[in-house]
Amino acid sequence: MKFNFTIPENIVVHLGSPDDPTARNVTVPFTDYIKNVASSEIYPTWPENAIRANIYAQISFALNRIFTEYYRARGYNFDITNSTQYDQSFVYERDIFDNISRIVDDIFNSYIVRSGDITPLYARYCNGTTSTCPGGMSQWGSVSLANQGYTPFRILTSYYGDISLVENAPVANVPESYPGTPLRVGDSGLDVKLLQIALNRISKNYPAIPKIAYPDGFFDPVTESAVKEFQNIFNLTQDGVVGRATWYKVASVIAGIKRLSELDPERIPSELVSGQFKEVLEEGDSGTGVIALQYFLTFIAEFNDFIPQVAIDGSFGPQTTNAVKQFQRSVGLPETGIVDKTTWDSLYSSFLTKYNSLPAEYRTSATAPYPGEPLTIGSSGESVTTLQRYLQLIGRTFPEIPEVEITGTFDTQTLNAVNAYAREFGLPERGDVNYVLWNSISNLYSDLLQGEEKSFGQYPGYPLSENSGTQNA
Repeated sequence: MKFNFTIPENIVVHLGSPDDPTARNVTVPFTDYIKNVASSEIYPTWPENAIRANIYAQISFALNRIFTEYYRARGYNFDITNSTQYDQSFVYERDIFDNISRIVDDIFNSYIVRSGDITPLYARYCNGTTSTCPGGMSQWGSVSLANQGYTPFRILTSYYGDISLVENAPVANVPESYPGTPLRVGDSGLDVKLLQIALNRISKNYPAIPKIAYPDGFFDPVTESAVKEFQNIFNLTQDGVVGRATWYKVASVIAGIKRLSELDPERIPSELVSGQFKEVLEEGDSGTGVIALQYFLTFIAEFNDFIPQVAIDGSFGPQTTNAVKQFQRSVGLPETGIVDKTTWDSLYSSFLTKYNSLPAEYRTSATAPYPGEPLTIGSSGESVTTLQRYLQLIGRTFPEIPEVEITGTFDTQTLNAVNAYAREFGLPERGDVNYVLWNSISNLYSDLLQGEEKSFGQYPGYPLSENSGTQNA
């Protein structure tokens, strides 16, 4: 339940695999973490453009773990591990190379995103010699491209496609999103308001959850009823109190809903989703068949907590093996971790059943992508109109943000609303709308819009009362 993102001052690293109880956690400055990873993963003698491209990927990978609260949402008390089976290499208290240290200090607050998205990219990479990862970056391949004169950004786009770089992101202490104490009837504040917005968004796809007509930041009996129904649906203690488990389940579900909107089978060639690719798929395989397998597993995992998420990288590694075993267990097949025809047919059937049951809105986007350049005083056109529309809806829920008239011109009233939004959500008041701020605004707008429209239509723009019956007559 985040609508903005800053670079953390520190990161908590688990020195082992996620479930290793003997491994300890260490808290290190984020810049020191990246310097350590870069010194452990790449060579300081590589061309500087290759080093910079790899460090951008390493920063983005780590920030993705933090932004999505990948481990914390699963009950762990750390941000990332140092196990290369799951994350990046980190050798505690190792020496750091001078040139790598200098480069990290220069770019540590820049990261990769998919165009139109706010989430730091899960920037998968591998060495490109002993291991390959389709859809990820080859480290040695980046060296070859740098030697051909490629810039760091061109190297990254060669591997990750349609991406953008967020540069000079604000730095702040980024605690876990959980408020720290349980939320219950009688509480109030921004955390309650964000909870209400998230529940409304989720209720669009789980209509048994009652709508909270006006998310106002007050935890009232209606909010309690919505929380109880959410807890009932997701097998949590049905007490109406939002403790850590309920908070992170809400965060996990809303993130899953958004991921499902991106998991479109049309992105995979039709021949890859209709049949078996070869007699068997197993650990060590790679290629398009594995990509489709991982796609199906990822999709099904959104509906089944028993099945772990996997990266869609085309490389059949231990994580994919484990996910296959858990799927096989869930459908009563032998837990071999090997995908034979029986497992494939069951997997595809399960995927198809779930996909066909989804409403169309899962596969549509409610917001426009970043216009490509900052919007500031004097800007005009469709992007400004869109921004003003977003701010207008947000201002109905957040009275701290002044009302905006839709004029199509970025004027003083628009700047005042933008600055008020930045203050409300802890972003710097820059005097313009850059990539980070645009995506924060559009992300919140989408949650508000999607949460409103199914139950009672577009919010009318004024509070309803006993005398409201003829307001629109």
